[in-house]
Amino acid sequence: MRFPRRQRESVEVNLTPLIDVVFLLLIFFMVSTTFDSRRSLDLILPQSSQASAVEQAPLIMTIGAKGDFTLGDTSLTESALGTALARHKDQADRFGLILEADGRTPHAKVVKALDAAAEVGITRVRISTRTGTDTSPPDAP
Repeated sequence: MRFPRRQRESVEVNLTPLIDVVFLLLIFFMVSTTFDSRRSLDLILPQSSQASAVEQAPLIMTIGAKGDFTLGDTSLTESALGTALARHKDQADRFGLILEADGRTPHAKVVKALDAAAEVGITRVRISTRTGTDTSPPDAP
C-alpha cells in the first residue's frame, strides 16, 4: 500500500526581526554613550578630600605644567586672558569657571588666571582637583 507523502513546507528563518533588534541596540548605545571632550593634556591635578562633581557644563581654563593657558580649545597668552574671558563671561556667569592647573604649575600663573577672571567680573571660580586622601606629591613623568 502506498501512502501519499505530504509535501513538507520549507523552513525559513526570518532574519528581519533579528536585524531590527541589533540596529535598535546599536542606536541605543550610540545615543547613551558619553564622549569625553577633553583633549589629551598631561595634567596631574592636586588632590582634595573635599572634591565634588560638577553637574553642569562650565567654562574650563587649563594651565599646563609650564604655565601655558588654554580656554576651551584655544591656547592663550597671559596678555590675552582678560579679553578671552570677557568673550565667554556669559557662559562663566551661568555655569562657572573651572580652573584646571597642573600640580607642577607655578603659583603665579594660577594667581594670574584668577586675577584675569576677577577683572572681567567672573565670581564663580572653582579649582579642579582629583579625589583622594593621599597627601604624597604626584609622581613626575
